[in-house]
Amino acid sequence: MSILTVKNLSHGFGDRAIFNNVSFRLLKGEHIGLIGANGEGKSTFMSIITDKLEPDEGQVEWAKRVRVGYLDQHTTLENGMTIRDVLKTAFRYLFELETEMNQICDKMAEATPEELEVLLEDMGTIQDILTHNDFYIIDAKVEEVARGLGLAEIGLEKEIQELSGGQRTKILLAKLLLEKPDILLLDEPTNYLDEQHIEWLKIYLRAYENAFILISHDITFLNSVINLIYHAENQELTRYVGTYDDFLKIHEAKKQQLESAYKRQQQEIEDLEDFVARNKARVSTRNMAMSRQKKLDKIERIELIKEKPKPSFNFKESRASGKLIFETKDLVIGYDEPLTKPLNLSMERGQKIALIGANGLGKTTLLRSILGQIKSVAGQVELGDYLNIGYFEQEVKGANNNTCLEEVWSEFPALNQHEVRAALARCGLTTKHIESSIVVLSGGEQAKVRLCKLINNESNFLVLDEPTNHLDVDAKEELKRALQNYKGSILLICHEPEFYNDIVTDIWNCEAWTTKIA
Repeated sequence: MSILTVKNLSHGFGDRAIFNNVSFRLLKGEHIGLIGANGEGKSTFMSIITDKLEPDEGQVEWAKRVRVGYLDQHTTLENGMTIRDVLKTAFRYLFELETEMNQICDKMAEATPEELEVLLEDMGTIQDILTHNDFYIIDAKVEEVARGLGLAEIGLEKEIQELSGGQRTKILLAKLLLEKPDILLLDEPTNYLDEQHIEWLKIYLRAYENAFILISHDITFLNSVINLIYHAENQELTRYVGTYDDFLKIHEAKKQQLESAYKRQQQEIEDLEDFVARNKARVSTRNMAMSRQKKLDKIERIELIKEKPKPSFNFKESRASGKLIFETKDLVIGYDEPLTKPLNLSMERGQKIALIGANGLGKTTLLRSILGQIKSVAGQVELGDYLNIGYFEQEVKGANNNTCLEEVWSEFPALNQHEVRAALARCGLTTKHIESSIVVLSGGEQAKVRLCKLINNESNFLVLDEPTNHLDVDAKEELKRALQNYKGSILLICHEPEFYNDIVTDIWNCEAWTTKIA
């Protein structure tokens, strides 16, 4: 049974087409990976099917009474509520059904036999829904999902306003999973999860009996949970059966077939054009030339898929720093209350360190305390000599209406327009991206603009807070290569062992320092 049908969908932003006459169908129980390079329209597609965005053309049809759950990281949570309060709102519709069932019970006392039959049928239907959706074990389900995503460690009585952005995203995901919708729409759900909780989500989605559409650039995660791929490329959505690895093999084979057919056709066109050119003027061969020309006119030309520009990240390095990068003395980080025990840490030139551990332990707070952006609760930080620091923030808040060109040019006013465009192009952005406002770009494209500024400023110490969030597979691989080749020092927050294991010399697990875990 088709849960969702999309017909002849076309959409674009300004003169930049995203989809052209795309069709899509989702069946019950399908586990779909929606993949493609940054800017190919994956999040736009999610916005269209959830009515957050009106398509230029086409139809979106949901089956009747389908409950859709969408992980939207821009959802606001109400201050004053505890984590438990928010998670229990997942069952609001079940509480409403229970109220309706109680009202049916009240009506039964005065109902005629005919009315009683209808009421009993309604009551049976509601009872089935309540049982199927775990209504009678709500507290146990809340505890189970909260444990799985690391919310129990924070404390379910903790109020929303006290939480980090990553923790809030976890709550939204937990609430969504508790709702058990007929279809889950997940846009990069692993971005704010640490390794342990990514593993839990992997197991949960493998066993998920309903359908889901998942956008993710985490290939290991994708491969383990999906059975279908829809690939967004060149304004089209193409369906492939199997995992991401299966898709790669088939996609590569199709590409080679197309290239072979293109070469054969080009040779045929060249031969026909040559024959027409040599024979159209001679009376004896004019008819043959006209016949060849007709054949030429009828040929349906094969077009090769335009290769997307691949990013090239090469960090500009300044003179070497002093031997000491930083040292902390009894440093306690936090805001209203301490997040860590007193820390005595030191980092030396040439070290490349990954900071790992669950969300909310203070990894970002530690980076910002070391950089002097926020005041520590106690202790001190000593920075070394001759440091040129390059800092990549996890998220930049607020809408940026500058074009990419304006954004980078304002930071490098000595460059001419051609040089700024070339710098952005090297980061994998096309002319259309470069001239677009940052606010309309995808998360991955925005990250590439920020990386463009970072790599073109000279540095000898890189401080990177989850730089792989939103980046597509090619960009992630290129960033890994660039960081491996970087001769300076690196302090990196990352939840992807496949990314950081090949880069770092040391791993610091923040769970050893925190006050948050007993």
